[in-house]
Amino acid sequence: MTWLNRLLAMLLLALAAGLIWLGSRLWLAGGSPYYTIAGLCLIGTAWLLWRQSGRALRLFGFLWAGTLLWALWEAGLDGWALAGRLGLLTGIGLWLLTPWVRGSLGEPRSSRLSRILLSLAFAGLIGGTAWIFWNDRITGGTDLTQLASAPANAADGDWTNWGNAPGGNRYSALAQISPANVGALAPAWTYSLGKEPSGEAAPFEATPLKVGDKVYVCTGYNDIIALDAETGKQAWRFAAHSDVEGIFGQTCRGVTHYRVPALASGALCAERLYTATIDSRLLAVDAATGQPCSSFGTDGAVNLLTGMSQAPKGYYHLTSPPTIIAGKLVLGGWVTDGQMRGEPSGVIRAYDAVTGKLAWAWDIGRPDRSGEPGPGESYTPGTPNSWSVMSADPALGLVYVPMGNATPDYYGGQRTPEMDRYSSAVVALDANTGKPRWHFQTTHHDLWDYDVGSQPVLFDLADGRPALLQPTKRGELFLLDRRTGKPISEVIEQKVAVSNAVGERSSPTQPFSTGLPNFRGTMPSEKTMWGVALLDQAWCRLRFKQARFDGTMTPVEADRPTVTWPGSLGGHNWGSVAVDPVNRIAIVNSSHVITYSQLIPRDKADAMGLKPVAKPSFENVAGPVAQAGTPYAVSVAPFLSPLVAPCTQPPYGMISAVDLNTRKLLWQKPFGTMRDSGPLLLHTGLPIPMGVPNIGGAVITASGLAFIGATQEHMFRAFDVRTGRELWKGRLPAGGNANPMTYWSSKSGRQFVVIAAGGHAGILSGYSDQLIAYALPQGSKP
Repeated sequence: MTWLNRLLAMLLLALAAGLIWLGSRLWLAGGSPYYTIAGLCLIGTAWLLWRQSGRALRLFGFLWAGTLLWALWEAGLDGWALAGRLGLLTGIGLWLLTPWVRGSLGEPRSSRLSRILLSLAFAGLIGGTAWIFWNDRITGGTDLTQLASAPANAADGDWTNWGNAPGGNRYSALAQISPANVGALAPAWTYSLGKEPSGEAAPFEATPLKVGDKVYVCTGYNDIIALDAETGKQAWRFAAHSDVEGIFGQTCRGVTHYRVPALASGALCAERLYTATIDSRLLAVDAATGQPCSSFGTDGAVNLLTGMSQAPKGYYHLTSPPTIIAGKLVLGGWVTDGQMRGEPSGVIRAYDAVTGKLAWAWDIGRPDRSGEPGPGESYTPGTPNSWSVMSADPALGLVYVPMGNATPDYYGGQRTPEMDRYSSAVVALDANTGKPRWHFQTTHHDLWDYDVGSQPVLFDLADGRPALLQPTKRGELFLLDRRTGKPISEVIEQKVAVSNAVGERSSPTQPFSTGLPNFRGTMPSEKTMWGVALLDQAWCRLRFKQARFDGTMTPVEADRPTVTWPGSLGGHNWGSVAVDPVNRIAIVNSSHVITYSQLIPRDKADAMGLKPVAKPSFENVAGPVAQAGTPYAVSVAPFLSPLVAPCTQPPYGMISAVDLNTRKLLWQKPFGTMRDSGPLLLHTGLPIPMGVPNIGGAVITASGLAFIGATQEHMFRAFDVRTGRELWKGRLPAGGNANPMTYWSSKSGRQFVVIAAGGHAGILSGYSDQLIAYALPQGSKP
């Protein structure tokens, strides 16, 4: 055993050296002295182990006991916080308590204390493992004897908009799949999209539509596919022939369906599907055959680059389906983040759904102009854009537009008053004219990339007031009267930290939705920095102390890094929230990953070679970016440890239910397990309910179920809306980072639930091209 003891001594000495190096710097920065003290104790333990002295056990025991007291003082009984502080030392301590190590050090092979501690550890390991896997079981019922029959209203069996209703509530009146039988849910069919024409894997985060007996879905490169709703077999496929070269984020979140009132049923293009493409075209095809609607635009296509300013290829394209209202297709566009001042315009445009002619354009920089720019002109460059999905209220004649930032994101000294007015706001536009009726700003003078990425959700309150619920990346939910934009739940302006950047004019206050729960997560502090080993924890603590953090909305600066909480992932992202309009319950999933950012003065940025990229890609958009035309470039990254794990303690994702009647939380729990994540990007395979980052949203059914994928973990789940109890789960080939949908098939009399299991590069959830439909067994027909 001598050589093993000395090997451990060398490992402890290396750990001690790192702790003393990091711990002393942390201590000098005003942080905890624990790591320095622990390092000194480990040096003593290592020396005594090398000399084969039993005193090593007592010194290490003193260190472990002291660490326990320190951990309880800092973190209380928080399990994840204690695991990060005690896990490594506990493992080492248990090894030192084994009979062969004790005997080799001249101690009795066991003692009453060592037997108790080893027994407790063994019992804890067995009990904890049993709890983890017991907690991972499917608990939903499997009773197939009494099933709901076909919906009384056939339209309730379809899914005709991205969020089902024009207002995006992601609610279905179907109730065949229920808590009593969801445990029997199984895959009914799977469809594979295939790779993009270049052979590369394309992202897949589309929400299908279901109209009649067909399911319609788009690929990341805008091919449109019609599938048989019962079997998933392809009926037709329209090749969009999108130019994918140099396009970052090849994404199609869905297609738009429209019935032309003036055309007889069954006529060519009487029912149409539209896709807004990644190479900036608006395409229309016949829903029955997939043939282009030649009378729409030019041979079925409208060029969306018309009127746009010159920019490198890929700087402007579309990722979300147009919103249909009053016979018009309303759309915005995606703009490459952070490259330069004056990127392509964020103009919002409406096109006639039959002819493809421009109906109106809302150009923030030219509110007097509602048509195309004249010769030699363009839509105003650099204005806030809307890249996500809009909502519509046909009765009010309004389309609700979630707005992004004026470019670039992290410096705003050049922004005009018009840009500042509409950045990071939800704007209600008149569907007939495109003129703003009202707007509500969720972030003033946004310097954090807090663009409003979530679809506004429309529903009516119990007193009949038409409401709009707006999720935000900030983790704030704003409840507004959708007629006027006035807050229904309390919103107050609170003071926040201000920027010291040259030429900047940050807002001294920001709106906070104090009338509803917030989903920012735990405020970061030195004590909430976390790691799976003491070294990475000390590293994260030191990095936190070296950064500026004055609470949420701390502006990014050049003098030192800034911790941004929540990070630009959110909070809430494009998956939005789902609302049961009958019971007025919202299912809310949120991520809790912070970012570590710093402005880079222009002379230093130039020396680094930072300039606007010619071909946007994940690598050159997600790293340091130029912000050309401003005094600063910027570096923005998730706040991760050297083990590529978040520096903050879990959970990193939550799922919650909010009662919109009382405006209180019904329940909240960590969302997802660490099965498909771990240090150094390794998959642990353990279903420990840690809560993981998530992108995507939920669907609620009338039976009281919420279906959602969204997590970094490759899993599709069903929750009881009232209690939060997880009733069912299904393993996916990659993350289900898309919004699911549900529909009724009259052929078998079954309800289906469908999700795109495409994964997402932003949260490292893998890649797949599969669309998967689930249903109860075929023999369970009512």
